[in-house]
Amino acid sequence: MYSEWASLSAQITANSCGAQCFSVLNKFPASAGREVVVSVVKQLGTNLGITQNAEPSHLVKDEEVKWCMDVICFGLSLPLQEHETIKDCVNVYCEWLTALHPQPRISVPKPICEDANLYARQIINHFHNLFVPRQGEILPFLYQTTLGADTIKRQAVLCHRVLRTLQQTAQISQLMDRQTWDTLLLFLLAINEILLAPPTVKDDVGDQLCERVLSVLFEVWLLACVRSFPSPSMWKTLQESCAMWRHRVALVDQWNRVNLALTARLLEFSYGPAFPQLKNADEDGQLIPIGMSNDCVAQTWYRFLRMIGNPTALCSPHIISKSSHFVQWALTHEKGAETHQHPCLQQLPQIFLNAMKGISSQVDAFLGLSKTSLIGLTGGGARNAISGSSTTTAGSTGTGSGSGEGSAPAPAPTTPTSTSGPPSASSSINSLPLTSMGAGVELAVARPKCNSILHVFHEWLFEAAHIGGDTWRQNRKKQACEASKRPSSMIMEHRKGSISLSQPNSLNDPQSLPPTLTIDKYESGRAEAIGTLCKIFCAKKTGEEILPVYLARFYMALQQCLKITESRECDETLASILLHSSDLFRLDLDGINVLLPGFIAALEIVLPDKDLKLKTQSMVFNRTELRRSAINILLSIMVLPLHYQTLPIRDLTCETSEKMFTFIQLKSRLMNILMNALQVETDAQNTHMLLGGLLLCVQDAVTFEETELGGGGNANLTHNSSAVQHHDANLLSSACSERSASLISAGTASLGGQTTATMGAGSGSIRDTASAHDYPSLTISDDMSFEFGQELEGVTTYDNAHALFVRATYLVCHRLISSWKTDLNVSLAALELLSGLARLHIRETARKFTNDTLVKIYEASQNLTIISSDALECKRAVKWICDYICYQCSRPPPAHSKDLHSTIVAAFQCTAAWLMQHPYLLQDKDCLQTVLEVVELGISGTKSQSKGTDIPKFKDEKELKPASMRVRDAAENLLTIILEQVGYFPSECGPESISSLLDELALMKHCNSMVPAAAASSEQAIAKFKYFVTENSTILALLEEPLGNDQDPQPTVTLLIRGPFGRHAWTMQLRHLPRSKSGIKYHAVNPGRPIPMNDVTQRLDSEQKNFPDGVDKVQPCVADYSIPTIEQMREQYGTAGIRELESMLENQSIHEKLAWAEADTSADSLSHAQECVPPAVCHEFHAARLFLSHFGFLGFETRNPQNPAEALGNPPQRPLIVLDTKSTAFAADLDRLDKLSARTHDSVYVFYMKSGQTSAQQIIANMAEEQSAGHDPHFASMLQTLGWPVQVSEHSGWTGFAHNSWSLKGTPEEQLKSTAHELNYNGSQRVLYWADVSSEIAFVVPTTWNLRYNSDPSDSGSISSTDQIGSSNVWARGEGDSAAGLAKSKSRNLSLELDTNRRDAKEPVPPTRRKGNVTKPTLLAQAPAKIFLVWLESYEDYLNFPLEDLLAYTRTGEELHTQQLPRASDCHVIFVHSLLSGLLRVKLQGPPGRMSFATPLVDGMVLSRRVVGNLVRQTALNISRRRRLDNDNYQPPHVRRRLKVQDIVQKYKMDLSEAELLAHLFQRAI
Repeated sequence: MYSEWASLSAQITANSCGAQCFSVLNKFPASAGREVVVSVVKQLGTNLGITQNAEPSHLVKDEEVKWCMDVICFGLSLPLQEHETIKDCVNVYCEWLTALHPQPRISVPKPICEDANLYARQIINHFHNLFVPRQGEILPFLYQTTLGADTIKRQAVLCHRVLRTLQQTAQISQLMDRQTWDTLLLFLLAINEILLAPPTVKDDVGDQLCERVLSVLFEVWLLACVRSFPSPSMWKTLQESCAMWRHRVALVDQWNRVNLALTARLLEFSYGPAFPQLKNADEDGQLIPIGMSNDCVAQTWYRFLRMIGNPTALCSPHIISKSSHFVQWALTHEKGAETHQHPCLQQLPQIFLNAMKGISSQVDAFLGLSKTSLIGLTGGGARNAISGSSTTTAGSTGTGSGSGEGSAPAPAPTTPTSTSGPPSASSSINSLPLTSMGAGVELAVARPKCNSILHVFHEWLFEAAHIGGDTWRQNRKKQACEASKRPSSMIMEHRKGSISLSQPNSLNDPQSLPPTLTIDKYESGRAEAIGTLCKIFCAKKTGEEILPVYLARFYMALQQCLKITESRECDETLASILLHSSDLFRLDLDGINVLLPGFIAALEIVLPDKDLKLKTQSMVFNRTELRRSAINILLSIMVLPLHYQTLPIRDLTCETSEKMFTFIQLKSRLMNILMNALQVETDAQNTHMLLGGLLLCVQDAVTFEETELGGGGNANLTHNSSAVQHHDANLLSSACSERSASLISAGTASLGGQTTATMGAGSGSIRDTASAHDYPSLTISDDMSFEFGQELEGVTTYDNAHALFVRATYLVCHRLISSWKTDLNVSLAALELLSGLARLHIRETARKFTNDTLVKIYEASQNLTIISSDALECKRAVKWICDYICYQCSRPPPAHSKDLHSTIVAAFQCTAAWLMQHPYLLQDKDCLQTVLEVVELGISGTKSQSKGTDIPKFKDEKELKPASMRVRDAAENLLTIILEQVGYFPSECGPESISSLLDELALMKHCNSMVPAAAASSEQAIAKFKYFVTENSTILALLEEPLGNDQDPQPTVTLLIRGPFGRHAWTMQLRHLPRSKSGIKYHAVNPGRPIPMNDVTQRLDSEQKNFPDGVDKVQPCVADYSIPTIEQMREQYGTAGIRELESMLENQSIHEKLAWAEADTSADSLSHAQECVPPAVCHEFHAARLFLSHFGFLGFETRNPQNPAEALGNPPQRPLIVLDTKSTAFAADLDRLDKLSARTHDSVYVFYMKSGQTSAQQIIANMAEEQSAGHDPHFASMLQTLGWPVQVSEHSGWTGFAHNSWSLKGTPEEQLKSTAHELNYNGSQRVLYWADVSSEIAFVVPTTWNLRYNSDPSDSGSISSTDQIGSSNVWARGEGDSAAGLAKSKSRNLSLELDTNRRDAKEPVPPTRRKGNVTKPTLLAQAPAKIFLVWLESYEDYLNFPLEDLLAYTRTGEELHTQQLPRASDCHVIFVHSLLSGLLRVKLQGPPGRMSFATPLVDGMVLSRRVVGNLVRQTALNISRRRRLDNDNYQPPHVRRRLKVQDIVQKYKMDLSEAELLAHLFQRAI
């Protein structure tokens, strides 16, 4: 840079050496000169105003001033014992230098004021005498041991005074010319040379003044750059001088200070105010003079950056120690020594680390990471780095696993500490790893390209990254060989007293270096360098090109640094790479996959080790952060083996193909890392990430076998037939223990087969199926048969989907029970993963190696046998989940909290998922009993049998004390799913509805009494039904007319049952014979008359007696006299009444005789022989009464007068409540109930964001038909995997809009005339829909129509007119959630207390609860969750996603019923970015919170296109479920429906007595 310019080093040396020759007093004896100085200087010092008032100087001529200066010059060179005299000399000169100030002191002589620059230059030159060694000293005074510490301190004080004066003068003077500036800079260079060039001796003047002289030099130099920019010769001299001071720690610290201060200014004008500001300490922020222009800043920044040369020279002690001062020390050493053996050089590793940290901090600043990563590199703390380094090193090495959790430093603060002193530079690395990529640190959007940063720093960083590596050692050997061919120096060997030839490179021989300077001691600086390189390359933007030469050098450096030592320890370099490489495999870097084997080897060291041993020197790592970054890397490479399959991975250094891996060979190693990491992980966030990765692996493997393998079974994916597989590569599966491995190899060897195949079946499926271990081992069982060894031959895939499924289920269930049950987020993530595993349907071909696991379940009652290879695994999984629920419920009351109950609710939901997907489990008696016991536990709070030997406790003997109402609701839901849905979902209606699609209007259209053409209203249809409520939660609508499709005249009743879990339609007939026999007639039409029998029997006449013969003999009693005789009646009432009664009897007798006579003469009399015919068939029945009677709804209770609760004033609770349907609002309320879905529902809004777009209008316009041609073709494929397209006009489920969801589509609604294009899923005509038994989700792709629709007042009116449509988040629970019995709402109480129809002792005792806070259900406090799915063409555009503006396109109509509209800060966004490899990168963004992010998607995960739709859908569902669990006011759908039924009961019930109720049953409907 300055090669053509002359250096001023010689002039500096001349000034230092000739300083004492300036004074004429040097010609006289020292004592004489001293006397002159003492008398003159003392007189001059009295006029300065220090001890008395200042007076004008008496020196008025130039000659007088020059004479005095001659004396002072000599005085400054006096021995240090003359401290007072030297002090006076310093005081005089410091006062006289104020001549350069705007206001000189009064004591400054007039000649000096008139020509201040001239005299100032002389004064500055005279100041050399204060710093240079005294005459007569053999060695410089710095090494004098005879001088006391007090004397050295006094000299340091005077030096400080001079430096402070010179610095102050330079800052405020406006008179200094260029010559004076050059003199000042040369003087500062000279004194730095004097003090710093010699080897460091602790506590000497050089050690005490080191930081001060350097800071003054740099700060004055910066001032000179503004006032009088130094010449190239001056810059070259500065560079040469700094090279001689590199053994001083303070040099690099001050260099870092200045560089960071200049970098901060450089960023301000280079990238604008929007660029993240580089925060430095306040004192460092004042380093840069105010008037420095932008060009000057740029020039100065680059020159200062190159000032100390290549920092990697610090790794070579022989280079640092080649100055004359070190040679002089070596020659005069008592025992003889080499120059590089000086003790001060032991600081070189720390200096090298500090230099690398400074460079790293500048790189961070350019990347926009300055807010978090620069703590400790600037300010006062960095200047004391030496003292802090030893303690830090001692505390960070060999601490084991404990320091990862407890003693590791806390994460770096997000805001810089600028006021107080930052920590020492030796420990400042803590702030850098904790801001590792992928850990939530955002890079600046306007950051420079990677090439630009590398142009500046690549030479130093690449060289530093190779320090101590194989390449570095080879280069050193090569240099040594070349140097050995020519002798280049002659060095006196003091010990032998002879001269020998010696080569410079031999000085760096490891054998001659002290133990503290071996190359491995520079590991910390090397780690900082490679970490910085990783940060640079991880900052690559989408589409950005990096020069191939940089990529090649980076890959070579990484490969060197990733080499695993024999001890298999994680050293600083490995840790630094992992901490800063989270994004490395997500950026489309060309050829990055060549590093895959190296990274996998590194992950095998870090992740599976529970007690990770870090081999550290000067750097402290947080083990949790290290593992998190390693997990991020793992999540970005999990899908590569199945994506690239048999593609080979080339070795960077080896050209032969012997060591070549294929991607699929690495799959088992990745699975092993994942499983082992999950087994030992203790951090909640890390476990969450691993669980997401595990489900990704299993899902990807299952989908791969379904789609890629087709029907061909397990293809040979491990290697080509010609490829050679090495035993050290991947011979045995990751699940094999050492014993199992030897067993397998022994078994296969005995077969005589030379197998090179990897193990195929997963270890989880290789087990003794009869064993009933609590937790199956992840290794192959010890009792593995010899036959299994035979099966291993020919197996070509290790981790097939079934093996992964089994291992994942075992591992997660076991850890859920043993370790994770107390952590909310981890428990939820584990249960989400188990729910995801339950939904997987594994191809039978994947199980062909696990036939030994076939399980037969025989159910005698149904004569049914099920053979399934998954049955035992699934049964155990369900058993484990049920055990988890039991454990959580059994925890002591203090542990019962909202979080605990959330995990129980999630476990019930997970159990439902397993039973729905594996309905055969309920045909196993043990499994059924286990599940129903847990349901009973959830509903009542206790089991009927705690142990198998206990006597069962019946329901009517138990008191209902559920753990909480949420737990009870979840258990009720599971029970309903078991009874109604398992094995029957989806129904004939399809998955879009779990309720019947028939309502009153639909049924009436099929009735005989309705005119087909008549357009009946819902009110007319309802009038045909009778409505009853039972159990205060179920509405029965009874239609007594047979439907038109039934011609059989039987008592028929059609029921519409509206309960908490939906609407169901039933038709019932009262039949005396089954349908199969109803059509057979057992009698003829005319049976004919039987033949009469002529023999007449003899009839005996006998007297009819009303009483027995002996009745008169019986003695009468009081009761006999209670009935009066006729005589007594005549006496009591008179004869008139008796006569009237007798006449009535007589008249009646006459009428009867006449009637009999008339009948005998009529044609219908019995005397006329008329045949009997059967009566006409009855067509009218009271079918509703019959149904209610037969089903026990009319069994009225009898009052118990002894029970005060059943006194006459309190009518007993009747099993039936009659509803009054005449009200006009009844139909509307019934419709509102029907529009309350029995399932949760959610919406996901899908957007396509083209590169560079920032506005909502641009993004919405992407979905226009004319724009869809420019979309990524994979976007449309992803949409199709999210759900199935449905026509809104025909859809009866959730459509994404409240006004047209859950409605019966009898006739298609008016549709737009234009046909929608393929991607038009905006909800106007089509939408993407998916549902299971408990949830619905709609995927809406908004267009401009959505905004127009949402802003239409007529539409919003129609939405509001439908009242509450049943948002998944809209209804609020009116009570708390703890078992302690918090305040409950009145409506909720009804739903619990009125569940029981009878109050006698045979029914369960309802749970007790306090009657506080009696309110109706309130609207919820938080808005419904909005979930966005955004496809990014450019990954960096996620920072510009206009979330707030797009909310207007995502309204569902439910917002009218919430207390607040959805906010952008509450929205969850799933960004998906397509990589060039065909894989997809995921970015998650959401509100901060304990339960914000759900699995399986994890921030930074890389997915295969095969599974993206499935995993996005599962993540959206899990996010919504977590949000509902976290909402204190949330109520499940069946509770909302129950409350709505109770509301209808309160509004329309008819208070009928028993007689009135029975009379009502006999009345026909209209």
